[in-house]
Amino acid sequence: MKNKKQIIVVGDRVLIKPDDSRERTSFGLYLPQGVETKEKVQGGYVVKVGPGYPLPDPNSMGDEPWDLSKSEPRYLPLQAEEDDYALFLRKAAIEIEFDREKYVIVSQAAILLLIRDNILHTLQEPEEE
Repeated sequence: MKNKKQIIVVGDRVLIKPDDSRERTSFGLYLPQGVETKEKVQGGYVVKVGPGYPLPDPNSMGDEPWDLSKSEPRYLPLQAEEDDYALFLRKAAIEIEFDREKYVIVSQAAILLLIRDNILHTLQEPEEE
């Protein structure tokens, strides 16, 4: 039986497949050459996102610290979603290679903007009948 590897992104981290086209993205976003070389800004497609920022468990502050009952961890979700196009600070990225593919891991704080294909659908108000 062949072992299948799986990437699990933790916390507020985002796994991004870097976009190698430097001039213009498929969304029509132009990155001037000065921005790429001086500011170290890069774009790429979001592959996976972590669960988000962990929230404290209010039950852990109880009067009985010996009580070991635990609830499921809760997270504040990230803004980034799979298939978004992210523009991020290159200096905050960590490069990895997984199954011969190059990726970068960045925290959500290093992402400057997200471009989502279905943004128009989420902004439109529902039609009245």
